[in-house]
Amino acid sequence: MKTEFNFAEYADACVKCAKCVPDCTIHSVSRDETTSPRGFIHLMANMQDGSLMLDKNLKKIFETCFLCANCVTVCPSKIPTDLLIENARAQSVEKYGLAWFKRAVFFLLKRRSLQNVAAKFAFIFKSCGFAKTQNGMRARFSIPMMKRGRLLPSIAEKSFLNAYPERMNFGGERTAAIFIGCLANYAYTSVGDSLLYILKTLKINAFIPKDQLCCGAPSYFTGDTKSTKWLIKYNVEYFELFIDSIEAILIPEATCSNMIINDWLHVMRDEPEWIERIKRIVNKSFIASQWLHDKTDLLSLTPNLSQKIASVTYHDPCHAKKTLGVFKEPRALVAKSYEIKEMSAPSQCCGFGGVTIQSERFALAQAVGKNKAAMIANANAAIVSAECSACRMQICDALESYGAKQTFMHPLELVAQALKEYKTDA
Repeated sequence: MKTEFNFAEYADACVKCAKCVPDCTIHSVSRDETTSPRGFIHLMANMQDGSLMLDKNLKKIFETCFLCANCVTVCPSKIPTDLLIENARAQSVEKYGLAWFKRAVFFLLKRRSLQNVAAKFAFIFKSCGFAKTQNGMRARFSIPMMKRGRLLPSIAEKSFLNAYPERMNFGGERTAAIFIGCLANYAYTSVGDSLLYILKTLKINAFIPKDQLCCGAPSYFTGDTKSTKWLIKYNVEYFELFIDSIEAILIPEATCSNMIINDWLHVMRDEPEWIERIKRIVNKSFIASQWLHDKTDLLSLTPNLSQKIASVTYHDPCHAKKTLGVFKEPRALVAKSYEIKEMSAPSQCCGFGGVTIQSERFALAQAVGKNKAAMIANANAAIVSAECSACRMQICDALESYGAKQTFMHPLELVAQALKEYKTDA
């Protein structure tokens, strides 16, 4: 595979100021210059010029990056280290292929009917393999992606996409579509329930595209470009069927939002015939809290309570604040009804990191998660919130392991709860 980036050019642009190093998620736990942004960049340059061979050891090094984009936000040279890593991973996959369980996951993500069957079996038999806890279910045994003792989201009896009709008329003239995301569809279904309740309160009609598939983020961050492109093309062709009839596509997930709004264009840059088609979708796609805050009256309708419902500490998902610039909006919506207690570093990565980190490098996720859990616990809030189901999965596991008692709630769940319980105070 020929790289689309000149790694040597970026290595020359790196002034070795080390400004990125203190903010690097993997370096915070490894303390190894090799796995720092400037280390990654120079390894990639050496790989490109042939002085360093892309072997399995180098592949593993590239897989340790959490793609948190901290380095990109602080780099004075604006080096897109995350994009460079993603490209290097694609080369690794082309040379070494994917582990069998990753191939199985990405095969499943292309087939909604099989996902539904798998989710149904997971719901029926979850009591056999898992013990229920406050924020999810703890695994009783180990297989890839499910280490014994770790916390995973509890599968719902019915997915969000199967729980509602495709079109819901709430008596208004505006219509918004919902792209729900895989975790919120099958596990954290109350996120979609809450979004629908908010749209109903706003009298904005809802359209739930039943045949939507995964945004492609899991395969993209793993380096499986072929699967990613397949999912992008499928979704674009499907979204084109209704894009002119809706005002917006609301995505209550930071990672899915960034994948659609930013990364679809990156992935397809070598197929220019798709770029304008993708832009039509991107122009109407929004992370949910931003659109609800900026384009509706939700802020004025959210109960402004002098006696707050509960205290909340807010975690900024990497793909919300750092890449989409969204962090004020969810706080503004939540702060009217809840007391905000900021943690010491709300935008510090929680440690989810993608499929490879969560399976083959899970010890790294645990190390980063431990730091985040301590930060959340020290904020002394009853609830931790973030607009990302991947962060939710990682943070809930970290909190359980740390022994912290915070409950996790999506900001839309918090707003919907306030609207339901305090309608007369709005």
